Formats: sequence, structure tokens, C-alpha cells
Amino acid sequence: MRQNDKHAVDVLNGLIKTTLDSVGGYKDAADSADNSRFKGMFAERAMKREQLARELQEEVRTLGGDPKEGQSLVGKAHNEFVNLKAALSRNDDKAVIDEVERGEDHIKERFEEALEDNDLPPAVRTKVARACETIKADHDEVSRIKHTLH
Repeated sequence: MRQNDKHAVDVLNGLIKTTLDSVGGYKDAADSADNSRFKGMFAERAMKREQLARELQEEVRTLGGDPKEGQSLVGKAHNEFVNLKAALSRNDDKAVIDEVERGEDHIKERFEEALEDNDLPPAVRTKVARACETIKADHDEVSRIKHTLH
């Protein structure tokens, strides 16, 4: 594997872990939310993020690398925190939305950092840019919801 491809694989694997963390977070949020609208939105987002992770994994395979397959320890801990906070708040949707927004802040930041990486091959950069647009839109929607609840 060329050095530039190895670097791209490393960046993509980092994004895959973050995306899988997001999947877990959205699944937990769907379980914790009281509002059926939020439950549905979170479940749909989990599926969208699973699809994004598969696309990134396929790109890693195309580059000759081994894609990450699971959540990071930090992501699992965050998901558990969502559950704990929701339980302590009696499954208060505001608390769940707050935690989802925090997760969205994190994933958005990770994808934006990847876009600033000038060593990514053009094809990888294009995939990351498309994913980043979707993530930003998701982030902005959760942020709007949060502000309507507070």
C-alpha cells in the first residue's frame, strides 16, 4: 500500500469509529426518548450512519486497508452516559437531545478536521466532503430542535 493510501486508510478508519459511535448513540437516544417523533428520527439517523460507515469501510477496502468494525471505547462510554443521564432525568427528551447534540458536535468536528487534511487523495476527499454535508445538516437540525426545547 502506498504511503498516501495508508494515511487515507488511517483517516477513514478514524471517521468510521466516530460514525459507529454515532450509530450507537442514536440507537441509545431512540431507546431513551419519550417523544415518538424523536424516537423515529433517532432510529432513522442510526440507519443512515450505519450506511455511511459501510461506505467508508468500502473505501478503506478499495485502498487496500482493513476497515474498523466497531465502536471506540470512548464512544461506548458516551452512549452509556446518554443512558445514565436520561435515566436520571426520567427520560427527559431535553436531556436526550442535549446529549445527541453533543455527539453531533463531535462527529461534525471530526469530519471537518478530515476535510482540512491536504494529504487525502481527491477521491477520498470527495467522499468525506459529501458525508460532511449530511452530518452538518443533521447537526443543524438537532441544534434547532434543542433550541426549541430550551
